Amino acid sequence: MNPEELLMIPGPVPLHTRVLRAMARPMINHRSPEFAEIYEECISILKEVFQTRNDVFVLSGSGTAGMEAAVSNVVKGDNVVTIVNGKFGERFKEIVALYGNPIPVEYEWGSPIELNDVEDALEKGASAVTMVHNETSVGMLNPAKEVGALAKKHDALFIMDGISSIGGVDVLVDNWDVDIAIVGSQKCLAAPPGLAAVAVSEKAWGRMKAKSPYYLDLKVYRKYAAKKPAQTPYTPAVPLFLGLHEALRMVKEEGIRERIERHRRCAEAVRKAMDAMNLQLFPRLNEVSAYSNTVSAIVMPDGVDDKQLRGGMKKRGVLIAGGQAHLKDKIFRIGHMGNVSAKEILTTLEALESTLSEFGVKAEGGVATAKEALG
Repeated sequence: MNPEELLMIPGPVPLHTRVLRAMARPMINHRSPEFAEIYEECISILKEVFQTRNDVFVLSGSGTAGMEAAVSNVVKGDNVVTIVNGKFGERFKEIVALYGNPIPVEYEWGSPIELNDVEDALEKGASAVTMVHNETSVGMLNPAKEVGALAKKHDALFIMDGISSIGGVDVLVDNWDVDIAIVGSQKCLAAPPGLAAVAVSEKAWGRMKAKSPYYLDLKVYRKYAAKKPAQTPYTPAVPLFLGLHEALRMVKEEGIRERIERHRRCAEAVRKAMDAMNLQLFPRLNEVSAYSNTVSAIVMPDGVDDKQLRGGMKKRGVLIAGGQAHLKDKIFRIGHMGNVSAKEILTTLEALESTLSEFGVKAEGGVATAKEALG
């Protein structure tokens, strides 16, 4: 990748020079007080980001490792309601199928969740329900608070993928009765890829299985976190932890509320720009769903295909994402998460207007509209 190219995909995101410098530090002993201090500060800030008093651990592994840890520690042959309306909801269902029996509540990708369907599935008897809060494959925010209430009503655990929402969207893990929540390092936290943080409630601890996958056994992470000084059970990806630590310090400096508002403002500017350009946002909404504030999915306009659009954007120095699986050539996606600001949003929209014009698609006014929205 050209270092001058602007990465506007739904993660990984560009890293601040402070984070890059932190990762370039000399190696340290992962059993030292120095590493313990870094780890403990990461956990302290992550609890603020998760808005939780629950235990939080950082795993050396991607968000998918966090998803598997969440499922594998509390599911062993159980029935689990799996909510699917996009690529990563399907992934959750596939993970559940390895450890238990999925009860799928499935929709076309980009279609909103109907809460009555979820409750009907829970009434069949289930130990847990899984859901992706922010479905990046379709640019949709799913109803976490409402699903959490249903899970609590039916005494089921609520396992939530907040990989691309936590840190960029207002996520109230405790208030929403989320029993296990996951965030990925490379999304809204603007840290390097390869780490996942998992928050675990007391209710979830009470449902832990005696045997879990060796590396992802959360009981072992809890045991080592309680040591003085705090440790991870296995050798962590130390440079990634150093990068995460610096990224979280930046989150703290900015302020959680301010960071969430910045993500909202950038997303709103993109949505208003799409409207001005007569481009259609992809997901269909209902009263409990919303457009994502960390990625926008847009219907591919007539007259241009995925290769032309993304190739044209790349030629102009901006990388965006296409649709996944059966949505390839049908949608394109613009990520607006991490350290994104007005500058990156406007640069992306300028490239988009220019690219569409090159292929004969009249789509103007987006940059001007976004400038006004961004103030």
